[in-house]
Amino acid sequence: MEVYQIWLIAAIVLVILEIATSGFGVICFAIGAGFAALAAGLGLESVTWQIVIFAVVSLLTFIFLRPVVMRFFEKKSKDVKTNAEAIVGRKGIVSERINATQHTGRVAIDGDDWKAVSEDGSVIEKGQSVEIVKLDSIIVTVKKIEP
Repeated sequence: MEVYQIWLIAAIVLVILEIATSGFGVICFAIGAGFAALAAGLGLESVTWQIVIFAVVSLLTFIFLRPVVMRFFEKKSKDVKTNAEAIVGRKGIVSERINATQHTGRVAIDGDDWKAVSEDGSVIEKGQSVEIVKLDSIIVTVKKIEP
């Protein structure tokens, strides 16, 4: 088996490892192994120089290529709300009269029914449109939307 074939096998194994992991770190070593295979295939017989090429190319790709790739795949916004937090700011309809003194009230939001309290402690009648201003565990705090 030729030395360039060993470098190619190493590069393929590293690419497979990169697919199984995330972070685009292993791919830098795969590129370095690819360049070492190219050098060996073009006649550079010194294993020491092949290792130097592998190390230098891996380091350069890690320093210059990886940050560019990471920026490309990075989330566009880190403030994306998911699950229950996504309902803050949404609008709903009061499905059961909200009364702070009796600790009752429910709001329908996109087909889900949530226990609700009013933001200012006022009574909000059934059928009134409201906006969700806060989520506290399973209880939403709402405010009236004036028609």
